[in-house]
Amino acid sequence: MDASEIMTSPVYVIAPEDTVAHARNLMLKHKISRCPVLKGNRLVGIITKKDLAYRLRSTEPLWRRRPIDRVPVNVIMTPDPITVTPGTGIRTIAALMLEHGISGLPVQEQDAILGIITKTDLLVPEIAAQMTQSVREVMHPVETVSRYHSLDHVIDIMSEQNDKVVVVNNDGTLAGIITESNIAFFIYSDDTLGVPERDVLMLRREEPAGRKSYRFVVDVSAVAEDVMSRPVQTVSSGSTLGEVVEQMYRHQVNSIVVLDGDELKGIVKRDDIIKEVAK
Repeated sequence: MDASEIMTSPVYVIAPEDTVAHARNLMLKHKISRCPVLKGNRLVGIITKKDLAYRLRSTEPLWRRRPIDRVPVNVIMTPDPITVTPGTGIRTIAALMLEHGISGLPVQEQDAILGIITKTDLLVPEIAAQMTQSVREVMHPVETVSRYHSLDHVIDIMSEQNDKVVVVNNDGTLAGIITESNIAFFIYSDDTLGVPERDVLMLRREEPAGRKSYRFVVDVSAVAEDVMSRPVQTVSSGSTLGEVVEQMYRHQVNSIVVLDGDELKGIVKRDDIIKEVAK
């Protein structure tokens, strides 16, 4: 298989002077995760939901100063993106994504953008049928946060790990998952890019080993439970990678949490599958 067989087309493109708000709305409307940036007919950059997600941090000076309806795309786009041709093979595409730490490649022939390929496009049933490895062979530990952790804290964790986080209840059971999409497309107030504030009721001990009581923590940013997705797609550690790929493809997700009973064992991510495709 090559790029022409799995690429998505048509491609929604934007100009460098278009606003970040326009790019975000385009992604939401068409359920896409990236837009190539063209100056005239020339590809000059690409903007992704990751760019939107990690810029949402309320401490980011630029974004506190200027709401996204006035920030041009060229401020946060990645310039001069890597491209492939229609005849580029799947293994080469997978290897390029892993080597450069990217999750999408425009398909270009001469100066024309013909399509775009994301890691999700590599999760096709034909690949799933070939994967018999056990989940426990490739799963990884996963970062967890409380459902009451602030959105700023969640974004800091995700930025440091360059990864998603799992949200857990007080007893350690699975509550939800937060991905770049959750952060990038979170609905916040229209007149400022700052995330909304809220009062959070939290359970705390009044003294060490003492009786627990509730107290209010006021004026915190939105918390993990406000943005998390649920229910979460899960598999057991004894499942095969083929089953994981089939589930990712069916539910259009890029990670599967591994649970044995109620015990959180880890996570299988799309990159784990891409590594197998690249072999």
